[in-house]
Amino acid sequence: MKLLKNIAHILFFFLLFAMFSCGGVTDGEKNDEPCGVLIIANKSGDDISFIDRCNGETLKILPTGLEPHEVEVSDDGRIVVVTNYGDREEPGNTLSVYDVKAGKLLRTVDLGEHTRPHGIQWIDGTTRTLVTTEGSEHLLIVDVESAEIVQKMHTGEPVSHMVAATPDFTRAFVPSIRTGNMVVFDLESGEFIDRVYSGEGAEGIAVHPEGHEVWVTNRADNTITVFDTQTLKVLETIPCEDFPIRAKFTPDGKLFIVSNARSGDIGVFDVSGRKQVASIKLTPPVPEGEDESRYFAEFEETSVPIGLVVPDNRWAYVANTRSDAVSVIDLENMEITEHFKAGKEPDGIHFSPIRPVE
Repeated sequence: MKLLKNIAHILFFFLLFAMFSCGGVTDGEKNDEPCGVLIIANKSGDDISFIDRCNGETLKILPTGLEPHEVEVSDDGRIVVVTNYGDREEPGNTLSVYDVKAGKLLRTVDLGEHTRPHGIQWIDGTTRTLVTTEGSEHLLIVDVESAEIVQKMHTGEPVSHMVAATPDFTRAFVPSIRTGNMVVFDLESGEFIDRVYSGEGAEGIAVHPEGHEVWVTNRADNTITVFDTQTLKVLETIPCEDFPIRAKFTPDGKLFIVSNARSGDIGVFDVSGRKQVASIKLTPPVPEGEDESRYFAEFEETSVPIGLVVPDNRWAYVANTRSDAVSVIDLENMEITEHFKAGKEPDGIHFSPIRPVE
């Protein structure tokens, strides 16, 4: 039996080697767009990887704080901010701030009593980010240049996990995994606006590029709730596959992309029709046997796709936390074109058109 397990282990890593040695999609520069880099938070590696978007080459690996979960990039692509969430025993309370071109850590922002920072969104045209902190049930505005908290908004909701704001940054939306509620804030005044119910396990969230709708994935209900961003009325409830955990719109607002962690696929939804148009199964090899130290270890026979980034209307990238890989998805043909090797348990993922200086 031990011999069989050893053989299986060797075969698995042989498959990984073959998969990651096949090269990248190099169709010019991704439809004449600059290659740039994917930036991935490897939560069990305590580091971030900078990966060439076109060929999958890891250009740089930099340390983070304890268990980084989410990654955000400034609107000009120059700065990366990572939320250091901490592990099951030790809550994190810092942000790591990096210069992309220099490929180095600029500073660490101490959030003090505001522990377990997670969801994050850059406020365009500023040096500030929105950050959720589960431990203190807050939405913060943090100036990452001065390393100061400039606004504190109490959500009053346990496990305030993710955040999304309207394009004009007048409103922010924070869903709670624990209660299924979504809290809404006026970002100009910092005032609480309302609390509305989305669905059990509300987690993934994205605001439409035009700002009129916010879509929330409810991972326990296997649904997507569509809200009007101004009236906060529910416009539609859409069925989804198993455990929808992250979501992004394409920049043109035509498609809504969802990673389903338990069923191990990517759901693609037509926004105007509010219906699913494709399901793309994630295919990177999954280790055999059990590793109880991994997140979502109970999800069998799935690569556990979580983090998503959609840099343009053609390509999407998803971090497979159980397979330590990033899948490249062609949205025009609704297919996976390849996989890139990542670090240990990749989670948050983002994109910058700037490459680190080698």
